[in-house]
Amino acid sequence: MKQLIIDAMGDSALLIQFGENIDESTNSLVQAAAFRLEQHPFPGFQECVPSFTTLTVYYDPLHLNQPADGGTAFEFVRTIVAGLLQNMETVPATERETIEIPVCYGGEYGPDLAYVAEANGLDEEDVIKIHTGQDLLVYALGFAPGFPYLGGIPESIAAPRKTTPRLRIPAGSIGIAGTQTGIYPLETPGGWQIIGRTPLALFRPDQDPPVLLKSGQWIRFKAVSFSEYTRLAGGRK
Repeated sequence: MKQLIIDAMGDSALLIQFGENIDESTNSLVQAAAFRLEQHPFPGFQECVPSFTTLTVYYDPLHLNQPADGGTAFEFVRTIVAGLLQNMETVPATERETIEIPVCYGGEYGPDLAYVAEANGLDEEDVIKIHTGQDLLVYALGFAPGFPYLGGIPESIAAPRKTTPRLRIPAGSIGIAGTQTGIYPLETPGGWQIIGRTPLALFRPDQDPPVLLKSGQWIRFKAVSFSEYTRLAGGRK
């Protein structure tokens, strides 16, 4: 592996840059590094947070077991992390699960499905077929608790963000922005084009872990009818 780019983020975190382009190969390095550090935590390690091309490592500078002449806390941790990741390619890749997400497309649950279809010269069924036609990688979680950023949807159903975001997007809504698609875990404002809704709860604060998905998993959307959505949702809309 080429020399890692590691920068300080404040006094208790560092950022590792694995590349500049959003693609599966770069993200696989991010996931492998996270797996490696979680399997070999150093004194003071708190957590690491994967993103598209970077990994943020949080640590407690008061629990590093740092020698008095060990330089700054960042320099000390940077040396530890670089050593742990030196032979990262030999670490077995984290087993990546594929999670099936049922989606009721269109209608009141997908008010922008018709726009996405028209903008791409397709009909609504074509958009649904393409959106459900491949596994999509969870590159990162963010924006809201458990919101998955899924990359790699075909250009044929890409759509721009709304010029004026909606003030309220219901929980479970599936949106498209550019060639990304995501799922709103909570009712929030949002500017993505909404094409459907899942009955699954992505944010579950009473459970451990509190979010359904995690970075590095694969998702495959499955179209379901309104009645099937209602059954899976237990009657809630």
